[in-house]
Amino acid sequence: MERPAPERATRKGRAMRGQTPIQRQTNYRQLRNPFPTMDVFSADEIENMHDTAMRTLEELGVKVLLPEARKIFAEAGARVDEMTDMVYIGRDIISAALASAPKSIECRAGARHRDFVLELGSLTFQPGAGAPHATDRDRGRRPGSARDFRELTQLTQHFDVFQMVPPLIEPQDVPTNLRHYFTAEAQLTLTDKFPFIYSRGTPQVEDGFAMMRGFRGLTDDEWRAHPHCYTIINTNSPRTLDIPMAQGLIDFARARQLAIVTPFTLMGAMAPITVAGAITLSHAEALSAIALNQLASPGAPVCYGTFTSNVDMKSGAPALGTPSHFQASLAAGQLARFIGLPWRSAAGSASNTNDVQAANENQLGLWGCLMAGATVIIHSAGWLEGGLTVSYEKLVTDAEVLNMIAELCAGNRAGPDEIGFDTALREVEPSGHFFAASQTMARYSTEFYEPIVHDYANFGTWTERGARDASMRATDVWKAILASDARPEMDDAKVEELRHFVERRTSEGGAPPES
Repeated sequence: MERPAPERATRKGRAMRGQTPIQRQTNYRQLRNPFPTMDVFSADEIENMHDTAMRTLEELGVKVLLPEARKIFAEAGARVDEMTDMVYIGRDIISAALASAPKSIECRAGARHRDFVLELGSLTFQPGAGAPHATDRDRGRRPGSARDFRELTQLTQHFDVFQMVPPLIEPQDVPTNLRHYFTAEAQLTLTDKFPFIYSRGTPQVEDGFAMMRGFRGLTDDEWRAHPHCYTIINTNSPRTLDIPMAQGLIDFARARQLAIVTPFTLMGAMAPITVAGAITLSHAEALSAIALNQLASPGAPVCYGTFTSNVDMKSGAPALGTPSHFQASLAAGQLARFIGLPWRSAAGSASNTNDVQAANENQLGLWGCLMAGATVIIHSAGWLEGGLTVSYEKLVTDAEVLNMIAELCAGNRAGPDEIGFDTALREVEPSGHFFAASQTMARYSTEFYEPIVHDYANFGTWTERGARDASMRATDVWKAILASDARPEMDDAKVEELRHFVERRTSEGGAPPES
């Protein structure tokens, strides 16, 4: 029997009649890494690196400058030399710490729909953090200011692909004894994401915790049940744990808040020149910090981390987004999976401006993190000069790439609706086109990712629009975001209470950072 010829969808109105556009289901807030992990070393080599890190802690030790931390290690059975501040940590202590450290961490953001879980396989992004300078095309490079901190925090809030709020720049026009009040207040009132608190001594940490608990309206039990904020703990490579970082590990553990341990090792400078040697040192330092955290409070949320790249041997300057940086991320990922903990890695760029070098370096570093299975990727957007500057334009252009990765995390479907036998294949005759097919008309406005800064216009149209490059368009994007001044809903009474807390503590002299 001859099949009737299908009706061709030649008019937009007829094709769209009765059709409801399908909304994209992508979730940029609770991402899972869809990529298989990649190994750079064999399983035997990774086991040997872990064993060598343990041997390093036992035989060579770690210099721990905080007396309280040395006491905690000594009470756990570590050998402590008070004359040299050296601590020699046995394998049994490390093994116990790895056993008590949680493998899955439920993080509570300011808004519950922004909560996320840190575990192997999950994926979270942060923009670049800790830079002393900010830059944009209009105002140029400058020391980071309070205004920059607030603006960059608002940009972080705008892009859903950032789940965690870091201290993007140091607001150098705010005194150090008051800076932690300013940064905490800005994060609490301008975002509803997962915020950061500095570890610069117990008084500042306690201030931050008090602001967080009061603003969120948390009881002591609610505060301790889940982490509501995080800090970054950097070791001083090689093999040194300074006073504020050691104190931060203890303070955050006892408050059951999240500490992300991150040795910062540069091959050929603060670490051996080889990837294997540098990552072994980094692993040993991370294990020592995790041990202190768990000894202070077993089961406290803690995240393994590394930030390892090489230096330019001609100048000694950090080099990021290099093949060695990529390989170091892969090795760190193998060690994180070996011990079973969620972990943090990093991208970044050494370029001085938002150019093709900056894009190449950041993306190679980013893909190293993704292929390594990193749980938290920091410095994923905006970083220039090896971390000395955060660029407004680069934050936007890098966010574009992260959005595309988030789209890949959503996966895809291949059911009858997606294949479209009746709504696409049957409707279009040979040599025809699918522009007016029913499936196309139902999905044309939602099927594809809509770029925020990339321009797909042809050369003629692009020229007519002013021949503006990506950085120029990115300037328009961040200006529009700041001009809209969109903020999450806040309880006015809580905002006023927070302001009174800051005013009172400021009048009392604040809290100078400890060193």
